[in-house]
Parts: sequence; structure tokens; C-alpha cells
Amino acid sequence: GILSHCGSRGFGAEIAQYYVRVAAEQCPLPKEAQQFAWLDLSTHLGLEYWTAMNLAGDYASACHADIHRRLIRAVGGRLKARIENYHNFAWKEIHDGKEVIVHRKGATPAGEGVLGIIPASMTDTGYIVRGKGNAESFSSASHGAGRAFSRNESKTHFTQSDIKKALKAKEITLIGGNAEEAPMAYKNIETVMASQRDLVDIIGSFQPRIVRMDK
Repeated sequence: GILSHCGSRGFGAEIAQYYVRVAAEQCPLPKEAQQFAWLDLSTHLGLEYWTAMNLAGDYASACHADIHRRLIRAVGGRLKARIENYHNFAWKEIHDGKEVIVHRKGATPAGEGVLGIIPASMTDTGYIVRGKGNAESFSSASHGAGRAFSRNESKTHFTQSDIKKALKAKEITLIGGNAEEAPMAYKNIETVMASQRDLVDIIGSFQPRIVRMDK
């Protein structure tokens, strides 16, 4: 199987940064609360942002589709199934009979019957899951194992030698990569999965063999 993990290649971040500035201008708040400025979705600017955000999501999806198409062609394979799930995104959904905006930061949709992927580090098992639609989590589950060390902390805690040892132990080939993505920088995926048994059912798993990173 092929697992790709990329966003909108900076496009979404630029959109977010621009509209954060616009929101701060349209919704002046005290300095300590400026990060809470908002754009009303009933306004032109609010709808403009919503459209731009979804466009970035569509672009990210197209990037994944192109990566998969190229790799499948390169290895002479064929597509059997495709599972896609966003994170760090917002959705219009119905909860408690009302339409609301659900922003999932570090989380992904896990509605009843919805298929998803919960990956771990570059050396650990990842899981294919089916959502249970747990209302208490707004039908959400974790996007992945999550970090135990930040990117900056990883740079000071782990060396290339540490990473090579971890990769060798699991017989994994790494192309690219750096200390920011050290396997040891992530939480234990088994603990994470055990803590969300009420959110998803595990229906499959995969073990990394070849990992390619830009850096």
C-alpha cells in the first residue's frame, strides 16, 4: 500500500495567514485576545475565506491523487481502494440538530462507518479504521500518534545515529528525512489507539517499509 502525507504545499497556510490578518482588522480585540478574531460566515469575507479554505483542501486532495497515480504507474500496480482523511480543517456538520462548524486540529473525521487512517511514526504500525460516530468527540478521532517532542526539541534530543538505529531495528529504508521526524519523537501508537477504542474500530494495519521525505 501507499500512504502519502502532504498538505496543500503552503497554499493553505498562506490563505490562513491572510485571513487571520483580515479578521483582526474586521474584528478588533484586545492584544491578548487577537488570535480569537473571527469572520462571520454570513458576510462576504467569511464566505470568501470558507471558499478559499475548501479550495486548498481540494488542491491537497489532488496532490495526493497525483502522487498515488505516479507511484502506482512506476511500480506497475493498480488501484484497489483509496482512503482519504483531512486534518487541521473545518467542516459544516449537524450536531444536536444544529448546523455547526467543527474545526479538527490534529484530529480527523470519524463519523459512523467513515473509513480513516491513523498513522504513527516512520517505524511504527499505522491503522486503517472505521469511525463509530461518537457524539462526545463530535465524531472525531486522532489524526495520528501525536508528538511527544516538538520539532525543535527533536533536533536537540535525537541524532542521525539514533534514527539509523531505529530504522535498522525495523528493517526500514529512509530516503531523506531529518531529526524533526525521528521515530522517538512520537507517542506510542498502541497507547493512543487503546485510548480511542470508543471512537473507532480497527479494520486493518500496515507496517512501513520504505519512507520518503522531502527533507
